[in-house]
Amino acid sequence: MKFGGTSVGDVERIRRVARIVAAERKPGKGIAVVVSAMSGETDRLVKLARDAGGESANGPAAGGSGFDDEYDVIVSTGEQVTTGLLALALRQLGIPARSWQNWQIPVRSDAAHAKARIDSIDEKGELARSIDAGEVAVIPGFQGVTAEDRITTLGRGGSDTSAVAIAAALKADRCDIYTDVDGVYTTDPRIVPKARRLEKISYEEMLEMASLGAKVLQTRSVELAMAQRVPVRVLSSFVEPGEPNAGTIVCDEEEIVEKQIVSGVAYSRDEAKVSLIGVVDAPGVAADIFGRLADANINVDMIVQSQSRQEGKQNIVFTCPDRDAPRASDILHAAHEKIAFDELHIKRDVAKVSVIGIGMKSQVGVARTMFSALAAKGINIEVIATSEIKISVIIDSQYVELAVRALHTAYGLDAA
Repeated sequence: MKFGGTSVGDVERIRRVARIVAAERKPGKGIAVVVSAMSGETDRLVKLARDAGGESANGPAAGGSGFDDEYDVIVSTGEQVTTGLLALALRQLGIPARSWQNWQIPVRSDAAHAKARIDSIDEKGELARSIDAGEVAVIPGFQGVTAEDRITTLGRGGSDTSAVAIAAALKADRCDIYTDVDGVYTTDPRIVPKARRLEKISYEEMLEMASLGAKVLQTRSVELAMAQRVPVRVLSSFVEPGEPNAGTIVCDEEEIVEKQIVSGVAYSRDEAKVSLIGVVDAPGVAADIFGRLADANINVDMIVQSQSRQEGKQNIVFTCPDRDAPRASDILHAAHEKIAFDELHIKRDVAKVSVIGIGMKSQVGVARTMFSALAAKGINIEVIATSEIKISVIIDSQYVELAVRALHTAYGLDAA
């Protein structure tokens, strides 16, 4: 069971979490609980680190030396507080519980401070024995420990990844992610009031939705769940035990009987479109462009290459996070002579809208439905990218909500 920051935002909410955990406890059923820091606490700790360490605390990048490891020591304390508070609340209900820190288990990670990846978890050590003996284990998410016993953190949203990794190591029947929503919806209910909660969604669909802007689950946690085949259930922590709280199961595609053509519509406003016009059409040019961007840690998403009107030249269009657009521009301009492009245009007021569904694999006309629905609303498409279960388009950001509503209706996703 994993509870996020809003679920443990104050002592009263922690007491509610304790009641939820108590309701799950049954003879012969072991429970591990992974918790985040109380809402707002990590931001407070990050500010303290930056106040004390200055620029060296701005998202440690090099890893393994200097202030980076101390940054992790500071920001990881929020989860430690929550583990102790929840263990106390469980004991108040008469339930044997103990808080664990990651170095005690241990949860081994690499040394990439502030963005570490979990390497291994001791699945047969003291933690497993404690759970088998009937004790509820309360574990901090978001962090690990290196081979040199230095504390690391996994990056924002890392508690989801911690929970799935621990569930996989303990061979748990399921990993329940409790959050401030009661499941995964066909789209953002704030935009489409008729959005429906999905009973089941495949790992592949959830991974696409998470990477395309849906904030329910962290992308790395879905990747890990898919790799380890850990069933994940997303449900609300604001429902008292005994009340209906079915949530959404994230599982193998084979477990979903009724496969809808489109399961959801996702969107992201944090996008910029970069157009390189008149790039020399020669082997290695694209590798040079995207290698430079990768070296600067700029994540590139949609890429479209087409022939230029000029002989021997091509046009390359790609998208990247809006915050990275100025840096991408500087990098490309600095390499202008080597890349030899004619023009560079950056458009920042764009958004990405995507339709996702495993049913696309066996259906025709999915793209036509999307393009027709957008055309009917007068929305122009600037870039198109597809995969086996996804179609994404870049449009003007002012039309995001209109596009999402139109597509949700066009694919029959509106609730009755």
